[in-house]
Amino acid sequence: MRGLQEVIVLSSPVLPPPAETVAAKSEATAGTMGFLWRWASGCHGWWLDAGLVVPSFLFLVFLLSQAKKSITKLAHGRSYIMITYYALLWIVAVLNFLWCLLQAWQCTAGKEFAWNLLSLLTTTGMLFLEVSLLAFLLQGNQYSGLEALMRTLIISGIIVCFDFFLKAIYIFGFGVPLFVDNKDEQDQHKWILWVFHRLLLTSVYAMVFFMHHTKWRDRLPARPAFYNYTGVMLFLNATALFACALMGIGAGFGFWLYSLTVLIYHALYLPLIYLTFLSDFFLEEDLHLENVYYSEMKDAGFFDGDWE
Repeated sequence: MRGLQEVIVLSSPVLPPPAETVAAKSEATAGTMGFLWRWASGCHGWWLDAGLVVPSFLFLVFLLSQAKKSITKLAHGRSYIMITYYALLWIVAVLNFLWCLLQAWQCTAGKEFAWNLLSLLTTTGMLFLEVSLLAFLLQGNQYSGLEALMRTLIISGIIVCFDFFLKAIYIFGFGVPLFVDNKDEQDQHKWILWVFHRLLLTSVYAMVFFMHHTKWRDRLPARPAFYNYTGVMLFLNATALFACALMGIGAGFGFWLYSLTVLIYHALYLPLIYLTFLSDFFLEEDLHLENVYYSEMKDAGFFDGDWE
């Protein structure tokens, strides 16, 4: 009986897979290969994609390598502001890496909604870091601890939510391609919004930058790192403002300049935030722990022999 079943199985014709299944697999393979080809060839140039992906990936690797030590220091320091900023930095760093990695979505059919949503979330997260840091700076020394954190989050949340909904209305309501960067894109509404956006940021950074030369300089933290940060961001936003204005009047050079400012911002802004706002805190914790250990050893008599 078993032999008869084997003969029947062997003699039965092998039916080919349905045509729909073959077509679906072919489309999926073609779509994957097309996405990889667009990424490798560069949607706007391979140099731009590589310049975005490599720094953002290296920064994530750095955060991961320092995660255990950083979390331990944050737990001992119990600074609500630093804990919040560190968590936000991680979230935005992951979003920014995905945004850099998926640049090919800009020129992939059917990915417009996903690209706009990812871009909106990523830029909103980065803007929240910008605005919250400025809000913290402008509070000066009047508030500290949990009170300073709550005031910062409320002020930043109101501003960023307004910006988020305005951009969402432009993208999903009016169909304006805010985050599709194309040198042939001449939508005046898009560049008018970006000019207004950059003009506000440039004005705020200019105000903070020049406060160091006025009688209100005591309201700012007495750290050169914050002054250098505002200077860098003032120059970057002023350059982006000029590039957006050039694109608004149809100058081709504006696209190259705008692409360069986007590359610098997404590749280097998060490391700049870390160096300006978090690295000093971790270094101070290291010095504090060293002083504690030294005091304990001194009290225990480890250095009594040095005086003999």
